[in-house]
Amino acid sequence: MAACSTAEETPGPVTETKGPAGPVPAGLEKFYAQPLSWGECAPYATTSSTKTAFGVKGAECARLTVPLDYAKPDAETITIGVLRHRSDGSGERIGSLLFNPGGPGASGMAAVAGMAESSPELTSRFDLVGFDPRGVGASQPQVRCLTDAERDAERADDVEADGSPEGVTKQEAENKTFAERCAERTDHHAAMLANVGTRDVVRDMDVLKSALGDAKLSYVGYSYGTRIGSTYAETFPQNVRAMVLDGALDPEQDSVESLVAQGEGFGKAFDEFVKWCVAEQDCALGRDPAGATKAYQDLTRPLIDNKAAVGDGRLLSYEDATTGTVQALYTQQLWDTLNSGLNALKSGNGGTLMKLADTYNERGSDGRYSTTQDAFTAIRCVDDPRVTDKAKILESQERYMQVAPFLDDGRPDGAALDSCAFWPSPNTSEPHAPNVDGVPPVLVISTTNDPATPYEAGVNLAKAMKGSLLTYEGTQHTVFLQGVTCVDRAGADYLIDGTLPAEGTRCAGK
Repeated sequence: MAACSTAEETPGPVTETKGPAGPVPAGLEKFYAQPLSWGECAPYATTSSTKTAFGVKGAECARLTVPLDYAKPDAETITIGVLRHRSDGSGERIGSLLFNPGGPGASGMAAVAGMAESSPELTSRFDLVGFDPRGVGASQPQVRCLTDAERDAERADDVEADGSPEGVTKQEAENKTFAERCAERTDHHAAMLANVGTRDVVRDMDVLKSALGDAKLSYVGYSYGTRIGSTYAETFPQNVRAMVLDGALDPEQDSVESLVAQGEGFGKAFDEFVKWCVAEQDCALGRDPAGATKAYQDLTRPLIDNKAAVGDGRLLSYEDATTGTVQALYTQQLWDTLNSGLNALKSGNGGTLMKLADTYNERGSDGRYSTTQDAFTAIRCVDDPRVTDKAKILESQERYMQVAPFLDDGRPDGAALDSCAFWPSPNTSEPHAPNVDGVPPVLVISTTNDPATPYEAGVNLAKAMKGSLLTYEGTQHTVFLQGVTCVDRAGADYLIDGTLPAEGTRCAGK
């Protein structure tokens, strides 16, 4: 007699053909009309964190095929990982709502995996869709530059703190090696690195929109995702339905000006942290705000020569201590953790700051890294013109330390060329004011004390996009769908029915 199984069978993939939808560029018909096979998300996980994230109930995943080089659509292809939460059916469905969490190089799949409960209003009207941009996460191939051991070694080596001629020579050699390893270790090599930028991501997004069956795009972009949004609007103005752009990059700022502006943002966020800290009984930086920057430097600068124990065999470097600090400055929710980490450092324990730095670098507890940092560099190197003027490099470093003095390591600056100066392919984009004639009004959200993307960048993007600006008064990086009722309501109303907040609207608190 045959045995009976009571185990619940896992349904197989379900193939949907919904495209083409909307305009289809000549020669790309097969991509815009392609079917998508939706199934379990577990096979798409590439790290321990995504393995957990992709196990969420109700998520389904698929792969989208796109050209490696849109100038050669009949040549090699690559795939884009896509995750979807279907609309719950409680309201009239509008279509898909695509998300990008920024980076560049962050996983949209991971971001959307846990988003189903964030806005019942949106899930009643939209399928929530996250995609890993080309070269990132579940998309294939990944941009790969460093092994896990090489990444650990790079973090432990404070070569960037040495501005001596010897230090600059060593740093440039390492940056050149990094660029060479990216080309060697990434499938399709230099061809992939040449086509990994925002120019190509927005074309992938238009293919995805069509394959999902949407004639027009509804989109939420955070941080670098705002650059994707403005570039898409310029490239496909007739295909935009609605866009929420939160934590904006200034579209006209070059990489140097953007870096200095970001330094100013982190400098202000550090000052806000200090105001909070000095009111606490156990503030690691003392009780005098005027002395907090020196107190921080006195704690962290010695790590350049004498690293602190962590407890897992690694040692906390100066770079990791400052990276952990920057990670904590992204949100007020981590200020208490930062203060605890700085207090622990006083007694030689670098564990808490290292955990913060591991979070920033996406290093799992198993010692494995995501490839986000590799992708970040690869995208940045083709999105902006390379900087090779050493006088300009020195000037930018001096300006950065003026606006973020807590990050001054006390050593002379050195004008080392970064990895982009050695990149095997030229840039495919550059900063400029986007031409968005014919694009419907977009909603830009900007936070007054955003540490990573300063408030004025949002003001400038709203003007450039001829959109509406919503101001949030707070200290954090991005805010939409993070529990701030005023912001979430305004964003949902706009995405659902196109209603923009009144000019000058400001939100605060929760």
